[in-house]
Amino acid sequence: MTPYVGGMHSITSPWHSHYCFSFVWAVQLACRFSFHSYLCLFQNGAVPGEPVKKDENSRRGNWGNQIEFVLTSVGYAVGLGNVWRFPYLCYRNGGGAFMFPYFIMLVFCGIPLFFLELSFGQFTSLGCLGVWKVSPMFKGVGYGMMVVSTYIGIYYNVVICIAFYYFFMSMTNLLPWTYCNNPWNTPDCTGVLGTSRANTTFANVSAVMSGLTEIVNRTKRTSPSEEYWRNYVLNISDGIGNFGEVRLPILGCLAVSWVVVFLCLIRGVKSSGKVVYFTATFPYVVLTILFIRGITLEGAVSGIKYYLTPQWEKILDAKVWGDAASQIFYSLGCAWGGLITMASYNKFHNNCFRDSIIISVTNCGTSVYAGFVIFSILGFMAHHLGVDVSEVADHGPGLAFVAYPEALTLLPISPLWSLLFFFMLILLGLGTQFCLLETLVTAVVDEIGTDWIIKNKTYVTLGVAIIGFLLGVPLTTQAGIYWLLLMDNYAASFSLVVISCIMCICIMYVYGHKNYFKDVEMMLGFPPPIFFRICWRFVSPFIITFILIFTVIQYKPITYNDYVYPSWSLVIGFAMALSSVICIPIYALFKIAVSEGSTFLEVRCVLPKKLSSAP
Repeated sequence: MTPYVGGMHSITSPWHSHYCFSFVWAVQLACRFSFHSYLCLFQNGAVPGEPVKKDENSRRGNWGNQIEFVLTSVGYAVGLGNVWRFPYLCYRNGGGAFMFPYFIMLVFCGIPLFFLELSFGQFTSLGCLGVWKVSPMFKGVGYGMMVVSTYIGIYYNVVICIAFYYFFMSMTNLLPWTYCNNPWNTPDCTGVLGTSRANTTFANVSAVMSGLTEIVNRTKRTSPSEEYWRNYVLNISDGIGNFGEVRLPILGCLAVSWVVVFLCLIRGVKSSGKVVYFTATFPYVVLTILFIRGITLEGAVSGIKYYLTPQWEKILDAKVWGDAASQIFYSLGCAWGGLITMASYNKFHNNCFRDSIIISVTNCGTSVYAGFVIFSILGFMAHHLGVDVSEVADHGPGLAFVAYPEALTLLPISPLWSLLFFFMLILLGLGTQFCLLETLVTAVVDEIGTDWIIKNKTYVTLGVAIIGFLLGVPLTTQAGIYWLLLMDNYAASFSLVVISCIMCICIMYVYGHKNYFKDVEMMLGFPPPIFFRICWRFVSPFIITFILIFTVIQYKPITYNDYVYPSWSLVIGFAMALSSVICIPIYALFKIAVSEGSTFLEVRCVLPKKLSSAP
C-alpha cells in the first residue's frame, strides 16, 4: 500500500501547527460526539490532516487494509479440518515422517495453486463467475465452484451450530457428558469418572481409573460422551432414510449461526474485514492456552510421541503421499471460489505473491500446532484409561464431539476448558463460512452487475443466508448426521480436484501462459518466479491428476460407525459430486450453441480473450 505523501515541511513551518490543530480538533470531536465518530477519522488508515484513502474500485469496494485480507484468507484456509483431520492423518501415516511428503506437496502444489487463484481474482477484480471472461466457454468452472461452495456452506454451518450447542451446554458446573446416570445412557455406558455424581476430587481420579481399567480392556466400552452425542444431541435414527423429527435445540443453534454469519457480512468485506481481527486471531490464543494446559498433564508426552514418532518406512507408501497431497489441497480451500473472491477485493498492485506464501505457511503451521494440542490431551486420557493412544485417537466429528470432550472431563474446572475448546471450533468454522457466503453473494452481484444490486448487496446476503438456513434444516433431523457425512464425503471431494485441474489448464494453455505471466508482471511489478511458472504449467497439474487418480483408487463406500449406507444414498452422493463438474461441459455446449459462427473455430467464445485489469 503506497503511503500518502503530502510533501516535505519544516517542523517549524505553519503546516506543523495546522497538523497539530487538526489532531487536537479530532480528539475534541471524539470526546464530544462518540467513539465511533473518532474511528471514522482514521478510516482506511488515514490520519487527521490527510485525505481519507478511497477505494480503487468504487463500485465493488476494497479491503480497508491489507491486514484484513490476510486475516480473512487465514480464517478461510484455517478451518475445522486443521484441528480434527490433520493430526489424525499425521499419526496414521507415519507421524513425523508424514511431515516430509506434506511439506513437499505444500511447496509444489499448495502454494503455487494458492498464488494462481489469488492473482487470478486480484487482476480481474471479479468473483468466481466474472473472472471467466478469460475464456467464456469455461465459465462453467465458475458455476461449478458456486455449486461446491453451496454444498459446503450448507453442511459446514450445521457443524458450527453443533459447536454452538456444546458451547451453550458447557455453561454449567458439571458437563452433561461426564457420567453415565442420565436418562439417555444405556447399560453399556462406562464413564472414566465412574457412575456417581459425588464430588470426586481430581486427586482420587486415578484410583477410580485403576478399577475401571480391567473393564475397559476386557470389553469395548461406550463412553458417556459418545452416548450423549448419539442419544441426546443427535437422537440418531436407524438409517439415512428415517428422518424422524427435527432436533429443535440444534435448529435453534443453526438459526443463531446463520444470524451471526449474516451480521458479520452485512456490509460485505467492509464489515467482515473488521470481524476477522478477532475470529482469525483468537483461535490461536485458545490453542496456546490448551497447549500449555495439555503439556503439563500426565501422559501428555506419550500422546505427542504417538503424534510425531517417525515411521520412515511409510514414506515409500503411495497412500501416504496421496493423503498428504489431498490434505494440502483441501485444507487450503483451492477450487472453492473463495480465494478468487477474497482476492478480487484487493487493490490492483497488492503483492499477492507474498500473501500466498504467508497464508499457506500459516495454514500448515496451524495444522502441526493443533496436533500438539489434540494429542497432548488424548495422551493424558489414554494414560488414565490404561490403554494405547490409538484406542482414543479419532478424527472428524468423533474427535470434536466425543473423544476430546470426554478427555476434558478429566481436567479440573472442566467446563472452562470445554467452553474454550468449542469457542475455538466456532471461530474456526465462522472464518471459513464467511468466505463461503461471500463467494456466493459476490458471484451473484458481479453477474447481475447493475447499480441497484451493488447498492443493495445486503439484501442478496440476507437472501442467501435464509436459503442456506432452510436447506440446512434437514440436517438437523434425527438422520441429519448421515446426510452431513454424505455431503462431506461426496459433494466436495474429487469434484474439487477436477475443477482445479481444468482451471489450471485453461489459464495456462487456453488463455496462454505467456499472456498470464505478462498480466501478473503488470500487476505485481515483477514476473512470477520461474519455479511458479514451471509448477503452474507442469508440476501442479500432474500432482492434481495424481490426487484424482489416488482418490478414485482409494475410494470406499461411506460408513458411519457400524452403519453401512444403502445404495440409493450413494447414488445421491455421486449425483452431488457430479452436479458441480457437469456444469463445465453443459455451459461450454450452451455457449457454443448460442454463439455466432458456422464452424467450431469461428465460434468466438472458444477463443481466449485478453484480460482487462481492474483499474
